Order: sequence, then C-alpha cells, then structure tokens
Amino acid sequence: MNAFFLQCITLDGIGLSHAEQVEQFCEAGAKWIQLRMKSAAPHVVERTVREVLPVCRDRNVMLIVNDHFQVALETGAGGVHLGKTDIPWDEARSIAGPEMVIGGTVNSLADARAALASRSLDYVGVGPFRQTKTKENLAPVLGKVDLEEIVEFLGDLPKVIIGGVTPADLPAIADLGADGVAVSSGLWNGRTLAANLKAYLIAWPVVEVSGSTTPSPI
Repeated sequence: MNAFFLQCITLDGIGLSHAEQVEQFCEAGAKWIQLRMKSAAPHVVERTVREVLPVCRDRNVMLIVNDHFQVALETGAGGVHLGKTDIPWDEARSIAGPEMVIGGTVNSLADARAALASRSLDYVGVGPFRQTKTKENLAPVLGKVDLEEIVEFLGDLPKVIIGGVTPADLPAIADLGADGVAVSSGLWNGRTLAANLKAYLIAWPVVEVSGSTTPSPI
C-alpha cells in the first residue's frame, strides 16, 4: 500500500481567515494544504498565498492553490488544483512546466478518461463521496460501484477521495485502491484541529514492513 495522502482544505465561513487556517494546519502537522477561497477575488487569493507561503516552506508543507492557476504560477506556490471549468489541464502543464504539482477534479468515468488522456496531472480528487455543504453546485454523489470503476480505471495516477469523508470511512476508501483523502469541514468538527487531523491519520490502514506494522505516513 502506498503512503497515505491527506490533503487539508481551507474552508469559508468558520470564523478563521484562510491564512489563519493554513497556519493552524501547519502547526497541527499537515503536509499537504489546499487553499480554497471560492468567493474571493484573484488579488485577495494572491495576497493570501504570499502571506502563507513562507509558513508552509518553513515547515516543508506543500501548498496547493484551488482554481487560480495564474496566482499559483506568479506566487511560486507548490501546485494548483483545477476543476473542469478552469484552464485545461494540458494547457496548464504546458505553461507551468514539469515542476508544478497539478491536480484535477474527477466526478465521473468520463472525467477519469480525460484525466489520463491529458497526461498532465500529478493526482486527481475523486468524488463527491457523500453529500456536503462545503461546495456549491456539487456533482452527483458517486456510489461504491462508480468509485470502484473510476479508481480502477485511473490505475497508477494518485487518487484522493473527497466529499464528506470521515475517519470511519478510511478503511473502505483504502480498500477501493485510493491513495488518500481530501478533507475540509471534518477537520473542524467537535475536537481540536490537531485531534481531528490525528483521527484521520490513525484511521488509515497500517503498512506491513518486515513482519511488523507501521502507520502510513502523510
């Protein structure tokens, strides 16, 4: 089994700025953060990226910018996550070159075919796993059969499942053949952020190494 890929996504409307959320993610031990500011203008996103990039770099944390390809490019962010209405994946890759991490959204088998055909993505976010209020215009929820088909079709391309995922879901998601999950609201429910983050990390199945078991890293 591959290492566990946990992407922490910032969230609108929780009483913390996106910059504050990124800082708290870093302090809690996150290694991959997606800055998702759906209602913000590009210049506001850019200002936030420039504010948090030094924090992420000091802690060796990958910062992914949602949607705003030009902002990610101009600020030197680690990567960008592009939906189906953003710049085409192959065009983004041709502009950015090989170093930038580029992720894409996959909501169907047709999207999965497009993702592989583009030869441009480093990972895909597959979902939604269940209904969630953290994103407007949510695509139809994928059933178990749909998820299995998509994950199998994508083969070696890293796959993270997104959409209302809880720690209790992780063993089944691992069994699908996915490489991890992307989480937003689940990180802020009830307990502290650090406790919630730990709950996701320890819920992922362990890796067997030379007869012993060790937790999968982030």
